[in-house]
Amino acid sequence: MKRSGVILLLALGAILGIAAPAAADGVMSGGDVHVAQSLGDRDLTVIIRRVAEVPGPVHVDVVTHAGSPPGEVTLTARAAGAPTSTAKVVLGATPGFYSGVVQVDRPGPWELAVDEATIPFVVPAVVASPWEKTTYGGFIAAGLLLFVALGFAVFGRPGLALVPTAGMVAAIAVGVTAALLSPSIPPVAAPGTQLDPTYDNVMNPYERTSTADFSRPPVNLVPSLKGQDLVLSLTDGSSGRPVDDLLVHDSAFIHLVVVSPAGNLRHLHPVRTAPGEYRARLRDPEQGTHAIAAEIARRGGGVQLLRSRVDVSGTAAATPHDGKAELTEEIREAGRPSTITARFGERDLQPWLGMLGHMIVVGPVTGAAADAPIWAHVHSMIPPTPGLPDQPDESVAAYGPDVPFTYSFPLPGKYLVWIQVERDYSVVTVPAVVEVPAAKGVAEK
Repeated sequence: MKRSGVILLLALGAILGIAAPAAADGVMSGGDVHVAQSLGDRDLTVIIRRVAEVPGPVHVDVVTHAGSPPGEVTLTARAAGAPTSTAKVVLGATPGFYSGVVQVDRPGPWELAVDEATIPFVVPAVVASPWEKTTYGGFIAAGLLLFVALGFAVFGRPGLALVPTAGMVAAIAVGVTAALLSPSIPPVAAPGTQLDPTYDNVMNPYERTSTADFSRPPVNLVPSLKGQDLVLSLTDGSSGRPVDDLLVHDSAFIHLVVVSPAGNLRHLHPVRTAPGEYRARLRDPEQGTHAIAAEIARRGGGVQLLRSRVDVSGTAAATPHDGKAELTEEIREAGRPSTITARFGERDLQPWLGMLGHMIVVGPVTGAAADAPIWAHVHSMIPPTPGLPDQPDESVAAYGPDVPFTYSFPLPGKYLVWIQVERDYSVVTVPAVVEVPAAKGVAEK
């Protein structure tokens, strides 16, 4: 009787002493979605805040930048079979954050329209993970077996009490093991990142699904001009169907680089206007052939860089970039890492597209930029800073003054380089020309 009572007390202490596991591993709560949008004459960042509960509100911040005209945009949240929710957001003349709220009533695939731009997003379901279920199941089973064992002990059957006691110890062991291992188990992929998001896989993210082939074929890019809008038609290289599975990659669906005949850069983020169709406004373009490169990330297909060119019949004169910075270059021979550091003088830089800075590289250039074999998009990461958030948004202006980049120029020759940062909600573009020497012992062709 004493031995079984001690075992029961130890088991009861274990049940009461084990803390409940963190629910973060099993809750598909998602996170904020930041999407840069070149919407007409406005350069915006649309932030869809994390959905806390369903049904409930979705808070949307629209961040305006210098040069974006004031006015009103309409936010519309819609999903198949769900009531449509709309909200008006009045954008002021001062760049910054402007907020609106729309409603969602169910988890699953949704779409947020910002005027004619449409942004697909997923409202995740709150789903317990298998190891979370195992943890709670083990402790619940142990609690039930504890009462059974106590019953046998109270009614004078201590021998029989050993059976449920042994089961209770095993149940505690299962629960404790699951609780201890759960933080080290990788979380399931967020809905919509590997598979096409559907109501079923959002509600059952832990359902075993074949991962044999998530790949997607290459994308065909066909650019065209409609008025001042550059329209990008994206089709699947295998089926020819419109490509409508782009992921938000570095805070945009498409990072579009347009280089004019005079060597001026536009870094745009086309808006989705239909499945497989994206467009961005070319304000006062120069006449001639413009080189374009579109960086995308396709669901299950990785990052792709699509290149093309488009002829523009504009009449505007070339406007050179006026951004200024002190550049320190350590250019090594082709194939070895080089370092370029831009110093902007103040610790007042803001994150742009989730980064401290961006560097666009085109070269080697011997004629038109469209003929250059190398196009690259290099990042300067946000350094961890005590007292500042790990993933700051554009409201934090406390970085710099140095913005370093490391890049291995693969071929010798002359490269066009543009460094971009954000200050006072304005994107500053600093152009430069870099001469890369050939590797020692390699004859330049």
